[in-house]
Amino acid sequence: MNGPQDLGGQMGFGPVAPEKDEPYFHAAWERRALGVTLTAGAMGAWNIDESRHARESLHPADYYASSYYEIWIKALETLLKRHGFVTERDLEAGRAVDPAATPKRVLKAENVPAVLAKGGPCDRPVATAARFKAGDPVRTKNVNPTGHTRLPRYARGKYGVIEAVRDGFVFPDSNAHGHGENPQWVYTVVFKGAEIWGGGADPTLSVSIDAWESYLEPA
Repeated sequence: MNGPQDLGGQMGFGPVAPEKDEPYFHAAWERRALGVTLTAGAMGAWNIDESRHARESLHPADYYASSYYEIWIKALETLLKRHGFVTERDLEAGRAVDPAATPKRVLKAENVPAVLAKGGPCDRPVATAARFKAGDPVRTKNVNPTGHTRLPRYARGKYGVIEAVRDGFVFPDSNAHGHGENPQWVYTVVFKGAEIWGGGADPTLSVSIDAWESYLEPA
């Protein structure tokens, strides 16, 4: 979807001002927000792509007015309600009021280091051969899906060159909506700066993205 998170190339939001020596967390509640979100995800009711889509689906005014971890917590509320773990009455009361769904699994404190070390690999075998190879010219499709996608707006309908064939990975566009993992080949595609930003772009610049095979067509 063309959500508020997709800001690549957008203007009018002011300069990017990286914080020097930025800490991992700016407040204690942010540390807790990360922990609660990861622990809730470990229940097995949703996947990382559905979680991302929940954040992207916030209203733009709400999204832009929220800090990073505020966005995470607001999306987590959506996911917990969607899958029956909390209700609006629970949230209003600040405690469990209504019956809740039973999680598939519960992450215990003693298991956290092992679970975090394992991560959530999303590489998968693909039954078909890769359609493209390094050096192939390609064009990204100009699409505006209503669901989740990892193809950024600024790179749609653009001509580039395959730099590398990566591997097979879960297709997020279907996985976010419960339609299966449907793994596809992923490619690193390089675009000239002028292709992305037009004639006024710095001619020495290029942009690379990782793109799933169905995002691409031969050029």
